[in-house]
Amino acid sequence: MNTETIGTNAGSVWVALNTADALGVKQLKKITKLKDKEVYAALGWLARENKITIEPDPNDEKEIIVSLVAE
Repeated sequence: MNTETIGTNAGSVWVALNTADALGVKQLKKITKLKDKEVYAALGWLARENKITIEPDPNDEKEIIVSLVAE
């Protein structure tokens, strides 16, 4: 996986998040059809750019909830 691929995947994740208030990783994987490592790399990209917030899921301690930062 190279930076171009990660950037493209980050765009797919951003589009998915832009259509919802917040999504879990499982939901992001289903919507974007990306694999675990691809989703997490894309989230890292978006987090580094301060585009997302990441919170623990209160209903599932193994899940996180991701949302776009309000601009």
